[in-house]
Amino acid sequence: MTFAEFFHILILLGFLQGVIMSMLLFFSKKRSRPNRLLGTLILLIALACLNLYLFESPQFTDNPILNLLGNLIPLVIIMPLGPLLYFYVKSTIDPGFRITRKERLHFLPVIIDCGPQLSIIIYFAAALLDFSIPDPGFLGRFIDNYNVYADIPRWGSITIYLWLSARYLATVSTGKDPYYQWMRQFIRLFLVFQVIWFVYLVPYVIPSLTDKVLNTVDWYPVYIPLVVLIYCLGIKGYMMAPAEAPVAKKVVTPPSGKLIEEAEPLLKKAMEQDRLYLDPELNLALLSRHTGLPQKTISLILNQHLQKSFNEFVNGYRVEAFKQNIRELRQDNMTILAMAFDAGFNSQATFQRAFRSHTGMSPREYMTLHLEKQPKPENE
Repeated sequence: MTFAEFFHILILLGFLQGVIMSMLLFFSKKRSRPNRLLGTLILLIALACLNLYLFESPQFTDNPILNLLGNLIPLVIIMPLGPLLYFYVKSTIDPGFRITRKERLHFLPVIIDCGPQLSIIIYFAAALLDFSIPDPGFLGRFIDNYNVYADIPRWGSITIYLWLSARYLATVSTGKDPYYQWMRQFIRLFLVFQVIWFVYLVPYVIPSLTDKVLNTVDWYPVYIPLVVLIYCLGIKGYMMAPAEAPVAKKVVTPPSGKLIEEAEPLLKKAMEQDRLYLDPELNLALLSRHTGLPQKTISLILNQHLQKSFNEFVNGYRVEAFKQNIRELRQDNMTILAMAFDAGFNSQATFQRAFRSHTGMSPREYMTLHLEKQPKPENE
């Protein structure tokens, strides 16, 4: 077995390990939201390893059909990695974190990863429509050059989100919390990879050196660290999940009467007077900053005194705001979903579930019942 064949097999094993770890994280019952984010991140890295393995395999490149499919299906999807690692850090530290429509905008630059595939589709579409097109060699050269320079925004994106993650951790006081320590290790691992990638990228993007770099070391200086990253992130991330079980079973001391007298009015003021529930991105951290109460205190009051979760507490006010919209007959110029968003909900599924939980009926059933009870206007 040659040196190149050994590394080729190592890349394949990295892909298989990534798929296995991502599936374990996806179906893990503990810390489901952070695990799904980490699982998606690892799966994208694994697909990049698969891409290198396939295009280094003669059995794949010599088959015209497989080669065409490989060029049409994007396997190197790197731009979402930055947002995924940033949201993974936030969701691990803040259990109330949710990916809203605003956060989803971070994934739009994925279009950069689809550039070669879009070029091929446009090229063939133009050919079918009898437009004047350059020779196929031009398309091949364009894609090769595109793939070289697309790595610059990819590297930059991950670096920026690493910086955002580090800055977020710096603002969070979690002491020796194991998840906080794991997040610091997580960022360091990616930072090491970014340094390695940067050392490779500098000569790679210089036109006179690109072919020399590929012919000398190929992509192995970058992809071997990627395989190591898959192992480290997957195994460590999965092992962190069961640690939450003892926390869930720990006996919590009920809040004292003095604490209830101090905290409950602040929470009600934040909802009833300041109407924080209208903010669709409201979470435990934001409520804590607004009221000046520690997050643990808020959770204690809600769970032990009011017998509600944070979401149940906030959504209760949102449901009442929606019902108020109905009572004011605002449905004349607003749809049900628009009124739900106006009340602070950020998704139709959450709204439907919360409304039925609080009222025992669907929003449409409630609206119909309310309209039937309204007095009909007298004919003049």
